[in-house]
Formats: sequence, structure tokens, C-alpha cells
Amino acid sequence: MRRPTNVVAVDLGGTTIKAARFNAQGAAEETLRLATPTSEGPAAVVAAVVRVAAALVRPPTAAIGLCAPGLIDADAGVVRFAANLGLHKTPLAAAVRDRLHLPVTLEHDVRAACLAEQRLGAGADADDLLVVVLGTGVAAGIVSNGRITRGAHGFAGEFGHIPVHADGELCACGQHGCLEAYASASGLVRRYRHTGGIADSAADITARLDTDPHAARLWAEGTDALGRALVTSTVLLDHRRIVLAGGMTAAGEALTEPVRRTLQRGLTWRTAPPVDISSLGADAALLGAALLAADTSGLPPSRNGHTTTPGQHTRR
Repeated sequence: MRRPTNVVAVDLGGTTIKAARFNAQGAAEETLRLATPTSEGPAAVVAAVVRVAAALVRPPTAAIGLCAPGLIDADAGVVRFAANLGLHKTPLAAAVRDRLHLPVTLEHDVRAACLAEQRLGAGADADDLLVVVLGTGVAAGIVSNGRITRGAHGFAGEFGHIPVHADGELCACGQHGCLEAYASASGLVRRYRHTGGIADSAADITARLDTDPHAARLWAEGTDALGRALVTSTVLLDHRRIVLAGGMTAAGEALTEPVRRTLQRGLTWRTAPPVDISSLGADAALLGAALLAADTSGLPPSRNGHTTTPGQHTRR
């Protein structure tokens, strides 16, 4: 019997399923992308994950790593609830395991991304790390003393629902004053439209920071809210490093500089941890799923190398 030398990773997203097979050196040998068939129902979504994973398995594959958004029970391998995917109490890991007869791990996509950043990216070798993903919503992955934190119910990392303004704007979660209402892409666009501005994305707004006072004001309020939330998190958990990820980070220093200032201003008695932008980009969750599979199989990719992604194939 040949010794296992590769792992397969699948990142299940609301619009796209990304997958790759990684060799023992951490390099991607083959990658696939598939449109997530959410309109066809939950059974079609699960079947698509199984199909993509099966297409990449090449003996001797050691294990498969999955990641997905929503409320994830990693120990049970179950997606408890993922609204954008239509999944509810879905045993996703078992579905893949039963079809492919290999060890399968399942983790929240942001926690998987956090693991990748901690081992391979901007948070390399930081045993106490916060990774904040700024996209349509806001979520975070937490590494404490070298271990990913899931919390008592698997809900750790709902960073977007840290209250930053008492009696502030209504958040989609039903609370008032949540960070997500001010610092997410959806929150920023919504608030900008309320001023009478026209924008389809956060990028539309950041492009106007020097010419539109409404855009500049709302961006300043959003970065201030994010900095305030980071003060709370840093005081509580004492991060060695903070990494910002997600689509909002395309703003670069227009994001990081005001956030750093607010963070340091709120930590008058200590030095603020460094705040950097992800070096792994949109592939972080997929890489994290590969690392989890490799950990399960005993074949962890190098902590020091960057995973490559050769020829990419798109399937529908």
C-alpha cells in the first residue's frame, strides 16, 4: 500500500465552491471552481461538494478538509445553519466521508482562514492572533495560545456583532450599534445610499474618499468603529498580531492607518499590536481546510512556504 502523500480541500461559499488537491509540500497540484447550486436546494449543494471532492481525490489521498460559512459544529462535522446555502443540521462531513471513504474534517471558513494566516500568512508564528474578515458581513478567527478558539457552542468569532455604539443603528441581527452596521461592505453601502449617494460596492465609496464628504465621513465612522472593536478584543485577549482580510482590505492604507490610530488611542497604557492585511487573500480558507486535513492525516504542509496554485479549471 502506498503511503498517503496528498490532501484535498473544499471551500464551500455562497456563490462559489473552490477546491484543490495539495501535495505533501503544500503545493496545489490541481484546482477546481464550481458555481454553488443554492437555487437547486440543499441536497444539490451537498452533492456538489461531494462531486468536487471526488474529482480531486487521487490515490494516495490521506484526508479531505471542508470549510463553510454559518454555524458549524466542527466536532460533529455538521453545518448547523447556513442561511445563504440553505443548509440546516446538515451532516456535510459524513456525506463526503460516506462517498469517498476517507477521513473528513469540517471547520468554519473564517476559522480555517485564521489557521492559514497563522501558519502561512501575515500572522505567521503568532500564537495569539486575531484575523478579522471584512466583507458583506464581519467575522473573526481567534488563535489563543496556539489553538483556534471555537467557544462553548462553536459561535466564537461573531466579531461583527460587538456593540460599538450604544443605541446605534439597527443591525440585521436585531441588535443596535453592532460593528457590522458600520464597518461591513453591506453596512457601508446601505449608509451611503441613505445620504442619497449611489453605490453598488464598498469600492465605489472608497474611490470617492477625496471628493465626496459623505463617503469620507462614513468611511471615517466605519474605521473608527472597527478600531474600537479591536480595542475591546485586544484588552480581553492580548493579541500579538491582528490581520485584516476580505474585500474591504482592497482600500489598503486608507483602511489600516485610521484603524491603527484608533486602536492605539484606545490603549493608552500599552502598545497596540501590529495591524496588517492578509497575505493569502481569497485563498486563505481553502488553505486552512488543507492544513486541517493535513493535520488529521499527519502530513502538515510546511509552515514556512507559500502554497502555489497552478492551472485553475472552472466547472459549472
